[in-house]
Amino acid sequence: MVIQWRVTETPSPGRYNRKPIPSVERMPVKLTTSCFSDQAPIPVECAFCAPDPKSHATLSENLNPDFSWSDLPAGTQSLVLICHDPDVPGKPDDVNQEGRTVPASLPRIDFFHWVLVDLPADAAPIGKGEFSSGVSTKGKPGPAAPRGARQGVNDYTAWFGGDADMRGDYYGYDGPCPPWNDSIGHRYVFTLYALDVPRCPVEGRFTGPDVLRAIEGHVLGSAAVTGVYSLNPDVRV
Repeated sequence: MVIQWRVTETPSPGRYNRKPIPSVERMPVKLTTSCFSDQAPIPVECAFCAPDPKSHATLSENLNPDFSWSDLPAGTQSLVLICHDPDVPGKPDDVNQEGRTVPASLPRIDFFHWVLVDLPADAAPIGKGEFSSGVSTKGKPGPAAPRGARQGVNDYTAWFGGDADMRGDYYGYDGPCPPWNDSIGHRYVFTLYALDVPRCPVEGRFTGPDVLRAIEGHVLGSAAVTGVYSLNPDVRV
């Protein structure tokens, strides 16, 4: 399937430009993945979209990366894993438009790709493709997830809100698909939080910002791994 989508809803600062949890002193935690090194390119198989020489972008395998962790702080009762892209264009005017380029100087905003909560502190590592394999063009069910965990809706839910072919609630992981005409590569920050509570204090349908607000005061430690990705053949990542 060839994908030619554009932004169907203009992002608003109130919805997308979110502040992370304020920096506080936390115990160090180690987070690793075999799919990519920190600050290195994310493989195409872990992306929502792959480069296509004719249409610029086409749907990819959309496998969630594998993750393992160590050195959890004493008292950790559950884990939260969140992935967000801080480099999404703040204005959609030039996004995926022939003959145009999204300028590097454009203000950038956050876009959440994965919100996973309620992993037990003694959980085994996350396997590649365990939580996501393939693209569902009408969204994915949730919040129930493997291992008794829960997943929130990611920001493709709003992104595709006006597209009849793609519209739906996208729970769980959906990987990178940055504008194919963006002049910069995008960063994808996977952050693991160790909590002092057994269950994340959110209910029903929730988002990344909902979780970030809810876990304030409950984070014992955290760690992050960042991957990079681009669909623009003129951009090196």
